Amino acid sequence: MTEEQLNNLSVKDEDDDVVDPWTVTGKSETGIDYDKLIKRFGSQKIDQELINRFEKVTGKKAHPFLRRGIFFSHRDLHNILNLAEQGKKFYLYTGRGPSSESMHIGHMIPFMFTKWLQDAFNVPLIIQLTDDEKALWRDIKIEEARKMAYNNAKDIIAVGFDVKNTFIFNDLDFIGQCPAFYQNMLRIQKCVTYNQVKGIFGFGDSDVIGKITFPSIEAAPAFSTSFPFIFDNKVLPCLIPCAIDQDPYFRMTRDVAARLKLPKPALLHAAFLPALQGAQHKMSASDPNASIFLNDTAKQIKNKINKYAFSGGQATVEEHREKGGNTEVDISYKYLTFFLDDDERLAQIKKDYESGQLLTGELKKIAIDTITPIITEYQARRAAVTDDVMREFFKIRPIQV
Repeated sequence: MTEEQLNNLSVKDEDDDVVDPWTVTGKSETGIDYDKLIKRFGSQKIDQELINRFEKVTGKKAHPFLRRGIFFSHRDLHNILNLAEQGKKFYLYTGRGPSSESMHIGHMIPFMFTKWLQDAFNVPLIIQLTDDEKALWRDIKIEEARKMAYNNAKDIIAVGFDVKNTFIFNDLDFIGQCPAFYQNMLRIQKCVTYNQVKGIFGFGDSDVIGKITFPSIEAAPAFSTSFPFIFDNKVLPCLIPCAIDQDPYFRMTRDVAARLKLPKPALLHAAFLPALQGAQHKMSASDPNASIFLNDTAKQIKNKINKYAFSGGQATVEEHREKGGNTEVDISYKYLTFFLDDDERLAQIKKDYESGQLLTGELKKIAIDTITPIITEYQARRAAVTDDVMREFFKIRPIQV
């Protein structure tokens, strides 16, 4: 992709949703227009044909996130499926920018799906914690960013990852310990001009220089040669499951890969779990009333959904019975599309709510009863992740490839 093409990908009309690594805002009360975003970013939609092929290659029923369009877009996924069919290896890479002591349930979506992918394909996984990014972009001290990274690592481990084939690192500690990683960062930096990063990320003349070079740090894990202690300098392709707002980093990475004669990383893009107050914004760690955190109690979850979850219902019971509710904007229903596994029950809930048979309060109760046990079970696993357990994932070591 040329420099002009890369820059044009970030050009938006005034009526476009705002989706970049730092801001996500929808113009419509129904949320982000993902079809329009696919066209703007130049990715490919995940259609039923691709889902069918996914199931054929893995021998497993597609994850609900695939079936329901929560992971909705991709780059070069066919290449990864070709490798899997041929019995060839690839690896997974995903990450998290730690900005809070506890993650919220929206942060878990890419990790839940990554765990499923890792099990389905039996491949190694690299998880990057970009604590340096948060120190650069937010008013967070370096020491505080590192502490958040360790806490978030425990949150991530509790999803169920296995230390035998998973390596986790935080940038502030790891980069100085791995010369190959820094060398790849430098190779990437030599391939990208200031004009390119301005066009892709919108950097201005007043931005600190750390921001300008940071994209090379997020790009480096997409190349297996950054981890010689894992891959023994073998060149393996990479698949990156991530939220769509991270795509600008990997558009740049894919352009650089061609110049470095390395495989372009493939991507799977996730939609955003909306904030409690409405689908125009994604769930945010900075607003406790907009998010359900992984350390919230059952009572807090119940109170947040009952008090703050935006309703698609009508003003009165009588009117609701007559006109029905709007599942396109109702947050409780949207949460069920993420967390209720039963497709038939979800379809029935949609039908009942839209017909007016199911009331808003009843729908909220279903959401509470669905999400609460997921969080409660997660918290039991999280309690078992000690400092010693966490340190095993951070050790620079060979993992199962």
